[in-house]
Amino acid sequence: MKINKCLQTGPVPLMLLLSLFAVSCTSGRKPGAIADTGVPVGPEAVEVMQTLTHAEGLTLEVEFIMGPAHNHPLMAIWAEDMEGNYLQTLYVAQSIAEGVFRHGDPSTGRWMPGPVRRPAALPYWGHQRGVEAEDGYYIPSQDDPLPDALTGPTPKSHFLLKSRLDPGDRQQFRLLFEINQSWDWNRYWTNDRFPGDEHYMTSSQPALVYEAVVDLGSGQQDFRLSPIGHSHWSGETGELFPDLSTLTTALEIAASITLRIPGGN
Repeated sequence: MKINKCLQTGPVPLMLLLSLFAVSCTSGRKPGAIADTGVPVGPEAVEVMQTLTHAEGLTLEVEFIMGPAHNHPLMAIWAEDMEGNYLQTLYVAQSIAEGVFRHGDPSTGRWMPGPVRRPAALPYWGHQRGVEAEDGYYIPSQDDPLPDALTGPTPKSHFLLKSRLDPGDRQQFRLLFEINQSWDWNRYWTNDRFPGDEHYMTSSQPALVYEAVVDLGSGQQDFRLSPIGHSHWSGETGELFPDLSTLTTALEIAASITLRIPGGN
């Protein structure tokens, strides 16, 4: 998978900084297109990721603008039919896809890459995908990872994912986006809420799930994703809980998520 980064600009006056928008230098879009979401974006580079580069099907672009609570979250992006049946994964964080975390092994006295199981990280995606590992968790393992064509390192800031989806003969489908950030406790999701639950302890506020319903016959090209619920706090089930009233900073990891279907498909 390729990851390209735009070059950052040099120092500029503060007022000018506040008025600039980040534009992907490899996306081929006109300057300022990143601002179509209406969310002000600073001069940071927008990471451009590509998955399923050799696949056929509908070209999709998923534009993610980070919010004020963004701090290296884990993410999965996939498609389902209108009945909620899993169709295809478009992207999943590399650590989840491979079952190996960059700082997963402290045995040498230094944090080194090592196998780690975190079923609470992205449980809704895992259960919807429906592949159970030998240890009973619905996430890939080191022995059975996802292919490189679907994964990549977690983006550090705003990003644009370019991918492809085979919708078959469907005119409608749903795009899902699950995001989770460790250690984001709040007054409801406290570190002693579920004593002894090691998986909850690595998740804090549970993963948040966003959705957009896509109608290819509508002529619409941009679809804003909206939060529809949160996942199980420890990944024990694949339930989706629609009540978001207990979530705080989890709702601020993303400022906006937009699916764009370029013309010509």
